[in-house]
Amino acid sequence: MKNKINISNFLKKVEKITAQKELDLSSDEDLSIGIMNLISIEEHLFFTSQKTKNEKYLDLINEIRSIRTELMKKIITDYEGEIWCVSKHLLAASMRIMEVGTKELKKGNKKQAWDLFDKSFKLYSLFWGLNLDLITTKEVNKNNYQKISFINETSNKQKTASVFSKLSVLMQKAVNCCKE
Repeated sequence: MKNKINISNFLKKVEKITAQKELDLSSDEDLSIGIMNLISIEEHLFFTSQKTKNEKYLDLINEIRSIRTELMKKIITDYEGEIWCVSKHLLAASMRIMEVGTKELKKGNKKQAWDLFDKSFKLYSLFWGLNLDLITTKEVNKNNYQKISFINETSNKQKTASVFSKLSVLMQKAVNCCKE
């Protein structure tokens, strides 16, 4: 059990973070979705510049990137290693996979859409897990073939669940976008 953390300690950490009055996860969630869209705009401007061969779109990319960078600093506070870039790419991947899911849903492929939405939400939850200091690299199993796990104390036997599953459940409880 060396590379696993106690789920009750994990939940206490989440409660402590969400109990802080200055932390407004609903606003941060809105901001993260806005950042996702800014990343998407950067991508679209890049492709538009290449398709039209018009360099004016490069200036727009710089403007959007500047705004995105400023806004990311509001919710990404850990600059250790490449956490900033990992965070940006988690948001971008989550957004793109969500968009593919909506296209599958429109085609009537509900099962495929659900699977894509699930993956998108797991990536989004991992973004928050990293940026709310809910997980650290100390909790990652050294064996590349095992899942990142937490101890589940709901029974006498110690069951494990992936970090994505635990973070998804916690994000469902902690983030309420309808909170005013």
